[in-house]
Amino acid sequence: MRPAAAAATATAAALRLRAAAASLSATHPARLAPRRAALLLPPLRGFCSPAPPRASAAADYEPPSRLPSPVMDAQFESFRSQLDESSTLRDRIRSVVSEIESASRVASAALLLVHQPVPLEDVLGKAKAQVDVIKGLYAQLAEVLKECPGQYYRYHGDWRSETQAVVSMLAFTHWLETGGLLMHAEAQEKLGLSSGEFCLDVEDYLTGLCFMSNEFPRFVVNRVTAGDYDCPRKVLSFLTDLHASFRMLNLRNDFLRKKFDGMKYDLRRVEEVYYDVKIRGLAPVESKQEAAQS
Repeated sequence: MRPAAAAATATAAALRLRAAAASLSATHPARLAPRRAALLLPPLRGFCSPAPPRASAAADYEPPSRLPSPVMDAQFESFRSQLDESSTLRDRIRSVVSEIESASRVASAALLLVHQPVPLEDVLGKAKAQVDVIKGLYAQLAEVLKECPGQYYRYHGDWRSETQAVVSMLAFTHWLETGGLLMHAEAQEKLGLSSGEFCLDVEDYLTGLCFMSNEFPRFVVNRVTAGDYDCPRKVLSFLTDLHASFRMLNLRNDFLRKKFDGMKYDLRRVEEVYYDVKIRGLAPVESKQEAAQS
């Protein structure tokens, strides 16, 4: 078959098929429309139709009824009783400590007169009068602590700073009288703390000594101004020995270590006063024994 004849035959076949399709759609239009709708609408209906209502879980939830717990209630009732007793005891302790602080301030204020041209006996007399008061207050504090045996360090922080200030005052008073160091046992005896569990904590004692060293630079300057040119030498010798003794301790980086670090600055200031006095020729001539000790 020739190509032209084949093309004509294919064209004629295509025309016959198109005519047959047109006649079919014209003859049965109602049958095709439902089929097309059936093909398209069901997915859309399934997509757009609302979901069937479901029962709410929150509406059906009922909280369980509370069961009584006598063990738990008894435990927290015991806690409440212990906390109330501790609070009452702490209030009593703070009341006594407040009186100790007040008496310590009066004694420290009396010692400030040592920087003025006031007889030393008068200054020490006023300070010692408050020491007896403070000793009686520590006895009251010891009676309060007997109600909670074995819990000394639980409440120790309530009077720690006040005790350190008291030790500083006692140590400075002792040095003014004797020129030496107030020992730990002597401080306990002055405060009446040498018996039983209630004693003078070692760190409180050492911190009080560090506080005492802060008084010496001012004391030395005022004594030199008053004409006592030998005072710098005495103070320098005492502080040098005290600083060397502290260096024997393995102090950690805590509050006591910071106060000990401040002692070297007090020592340096006293050294400066002593050297100024000695260079100007105002210091008295030292004996060989005193020179060897210094």
